[in-house]
Amino acid sequence: MRCGPKPASLPARSRVAYIPDLMAATTAPTAANTDDIDRLRAIGREFHGRGWSLGTSSNYSVVVSRDPLELLITVSGKDKSALGRDDFVRVDAAGRPVDGSGRKSSAETLLHCTIADLVPHVGAVLHTHSVWGTILSGADLPRGAGRGRLRIEGFEMLKGLDGITTHDTFEDVPIFANTQDMTELAARIRGDFAVLDWSAPGRPPCHGFLLSRHGLYTWGRDLAAARRHIEIFEFLFECVARSRMLPAGSHVQQQQQQQQ
Repeated sequence: MRCGPKPASLPARSRVAYIPDLMAATTAPTAANTDDIDRLRAIGREFHGRGWSLGTSSNYSVVVSRDPLELLITVSGKDKSALGRDDFVRVDAAGRPVDGSGRKSSAETLLHCTIADLVPHVGAVLHTHSVWGTILSGADLPRGAGRGRLRIEGFEMLKGLDGITTHDTFEDVPIFANTQDMTELAARIRGDFAVLDWSAPGRPPCHGFLLSRHGLYTWGRDLAAARRHIEIFEFLFECVARSRMLPAGSHVQQQQQQQQ
């Protein structure tokens, strides 16, 4: 929603009360939003430093309202190692900016909105572009297929994902074929996720998904949980990828081949 031009003399602290032509005013950041922005900026610096959000890749969001659904998300085309306080925009459930700032949200905003809408109790959604996630998501999607999966099995670090209490299990990470058509991609993800039972207590149906030759999406009840899921997945992706690089006939490689 766009706001009309504001008088040049209007003090910054008074802008919230100004409603030109009966249109909604730009809302001032709340203390909670300011805290969210600071945490997201810290995430950007960390993920860039760890090689998961290089260039202007990746996008991060937090849910700031459930009714109506609204997210605070990174704007488009920003270096995640140097996010400023103005590099975020508030959007509605359809990904449309609602804060009157005129900022352009990430190209993949609709995916964040879809996840927040479908998965109960999501408080944050994070997206990274790591080397290992990019390689595995391309290797494990059958040629010409629109969907595949990466199986991760037997690792102690699986217990870092919500609801998993043993190493003796596996996580199937969905892989979706990449596209630049976010409306089509969001519809594909919605079609898959809408039939899953997200209401059962304990372990959810999945903790994230991969876009082929692109990157990882994961989420959590809050930003700390979503960050942990990124860290766990990125560790596991590297384990799986490096295991496949071991000499032919090794015990670990045989196990990996059986799991595929």
